[in-house]
Amino acid sequence: MSSLDISHYKEVVGHYVTGVVVITAHTAEGPVGFTCQTFSSLSLDPILISFAANSAGQSWLRIRGAEAVGFNMLAADQVDVARVFATSGIDKFADVHWNTAPHGSPLLEGAIAHLEGRILSVATHGDHDFAVVAIDFVQADAGSPLLYYRGDFGLPG
Repeated sequence: MSSLDISHYKEVVGHYVTGVVVITAHTAEGPVGFTCQTFSSLSLDPILISFAANSAGQSWLRIRGAEAVGFNMLAADQVDVARVFATSGIDKFADVHWNTAPHGSPLLEGAIAHLEGRILSVATHGDHDFAVVAIDFVQADAGSPLLYYRGDFGLPG
C-alpha cells in the first residue's frame, strides 16, 4: 500500500495529455462499449495494442469475453460521445450512429480512426485489467483528436 495521497497523485498524473478511445464489442446481448484513456500501441511485429480497464466495470466484463474488440479514436468534437460511453447504467448506443467492423465490432461514426482485433491476454494489476490485443483491421479519417488533460476534455485556453 502506498503512502501517497490518491487525490494528489491523480492531480500530478493528470498533467499527462492522452487521447480518448471508446472500446466496443458486439455480444449476444448487443453492442457494448466504454470510454478509455489508457490505450497505446505496444508492438509492430506482431501488431499489438494495449489498454487498461477497470476490473469491475460492467462494460469491460462483457467485452472481455467477446471474439473481437473495436477501438474508436474520438475526434475533438466528440466530447458528448466520450461522456455517454463513460456513463454506467444507460443504453450507450441509443443516440450514436455506428457501422460494423469486419469481425462485428461497432465503429462509431465521426471517430478519426478505428481498429479491430482480438484479445490475446489480460492481466490484473491493482484495480485494473491490462489487456493486449492483436490488431487485424485499421482505418483512419481526417480530423483532430479529442484530448484529456487534468480531469477534463481538451486543453485549457
